Amino acid sequence: MRSFEKPEQNWLPGHRGVDLSLDIGDPVMTAGDGVIAFSGIVVGTPTISIDHPDGVRTTYQPVHSHVSVGQVVSEGEIIGTLGHPTTAFSGLQWGAKVGEDYLNPISLLPRPTIRIKPLS
Repeated sequence: MRSFEKPEQNWLPGHRGVDLSLDIGDPVMTAGDGVIAFSGIVVGTPTISIDHPDGVRTTYQPVHSHVSVGQVVSEGEIIGTLGHPTTAFSGLQWGAKVGEDYLNPISLLPRPTIRIKPLS
């Protein structure tokens, strides 16, 4: 996994999402309920963006779409399949933002419950 590296200014170099391990051809599922805002090619990369009710937009690359703009999707629904890499990373590139403010998409996931059990 390649982690989120938000630049100080949006025009500076950085990594505005996270890279997650996934194999080419594997299904890609939406992280939450929303509406498909974009489904197409961005600079040669198949891309899907979803607008969520809380104002967050998540983006998935390189993903060959099974959805169309305006379609309502539910959390966990398959939205496409992972395509061949268009960067040095061969997995899913997942991003999130509110307006022009990029978010670490991992922060959108529920925090795990940690339980410490006694040894005996």
